[in-house]
Amino acid sequence: MSVHTDVSLELDDIQRGVLSPRPTPYAATYLAFRIDDPEHGRELMRRASTAVTSAADPVSPLGETWVSVAVTCRGLEALGVPVASLDTFAWEFRQGMAARADALGDVGASSPEHWEAPLGSRDVHVVLTAVAPDPAQLEAAVDRARPAYERLSGVTAIWRQDCYALPTETEHFGYRDGVSHPAVQGSGIPGSNQLEAPLKAGEFVLGYPDEFGGIQTPQPAVLGRNGSYAVFRKLHQNVAAFRRYLKDNSTSPRDEELIAAKIMGRWRSGAPLALAPEADDPALGADPHRRNTFLYAGDDPSGFKTPGGCHIRRANPRDAAVAGEVRLHRMIRRGAVYGPPLPEGVLEDDGADRGLMFAFIGAHLGRQFEFVQTQWMNDGVFFGANNAQDPVTGTRDGSADFTIPQRPLRRRLSSLPRFVVTRGGEYCFLPSLTALRRLGDLHD
Repeated sequence: MSVHTDVSLELDDIQRGVLSPRPTPYAATYLAFRIDDPEHGRELMRRASTAVTSAADPVSPLGETWVSVAVTCRGLEALGVPVASLDTFAWEFRQGMAARADALGDVGASSPEHWEAPLGSRDVHVVLTAVAPDPAQLEAAVDRARPAYERLSGVTAIWRQDCYALPTETEHFGYRDGVSHPAVQGSGIPGSNQLEAPLKAGEFVLGYPDEFGGIQTPQPAVLGRNGSYAVFRKLHQNVAAFRRYLKDNSTSPRDEELIAAKIMGRWRSGAPLALAPEADDPALGADPHRRNTFLYAGDDPSGFKTPGGCHIRRANPRDAAVAGEVRLHRMIRRGAVYGPPLPEGVLEDDGADRGLMFAFIGAHLGRQFEFVQTQWMNDGVFFGANNAQDPVTGTRDGSADFTIPQRPLRRRLSSLPRFVVTRGGEYCFLPSLTALRRLGDLHD
């Protein structure tokens, strides 16, 4: 599928948040803005172009603190981007995430009518993400940025979500997160799986050849080139229900951890079942050079180690035989938790909102994020399991089962409840630094 071509990425024009891993630990915040006055919105873009750090900078002027700026389709409209230009962007982006809810499985409790305001509305125009090594440095960065928009009466801050990554790199269900990321040709950043060849730059950055050899660039090229699409999703996690389900369906604490590993594909330490099928290996889970370097087809085609329907095998089937060319559906994923942890051992919900702020970055919304979400996470046909959904993030109504292959008899977990509920999200465009300046220079 891959077409050989040597491409040099223009790293000094690409936002750092597109390609650079986040520090560990870190604190982050998402700020959403509405543009009421186009000229003030353009001034915000001009100021942002001087605040955003490029992917060419190993560290920002503020060390491991940096900001990214993304714009929704409604935001591009509010800035005055002509319709003829908007029509060259991905059609999923033009529709917006809320309009894609049925296809994405955002139904029932996850449907846009239940989303946290103003997510999914026409009011979200700009999303600014700030990342820093700790909350104090993050707040200092936000304070420095505040004059940039507070003095613009035609730009209104309408939403904020603070989030963080712990030194343990775990999320609220207790699993180590952020383990897997692909290598992008020309980025200079190694991937986490040494057995996976780097992907073409055009899979993640617009204006470069992708795995097909095609080049996607919204027009004019000065606006589209070196940009990316970003998917932001706020996902609420029902931690108490998750813990109760594991406890109610296990025979011992050890069995409880085995079930947790089987539905995720990894032990909670981060050690993969592919490399530690019988027992957890915390040293392996903590080793970034080993914990993601594995494949499935050679020694586990039937899923006796890593079930075909588990979370990580659905999200990235690697070399397993599935419907779809896996390399066409890879994405850069960033996750950060929000809300207070549920105290260890507590099995009743305390009413606090906690979950994951998820960000996906790529150049193809349809065949990357939407394909994985609709075909691999919310269906099971691709690996021969009919309509079985992801056991962790699936949109089921409590009637779904999950099968664990084992000899002599397979094990079936029944009546999985919904553990994750979508609280909102947006499809955004991450402009290049040149494009941010271009957006700042638009005229009515």
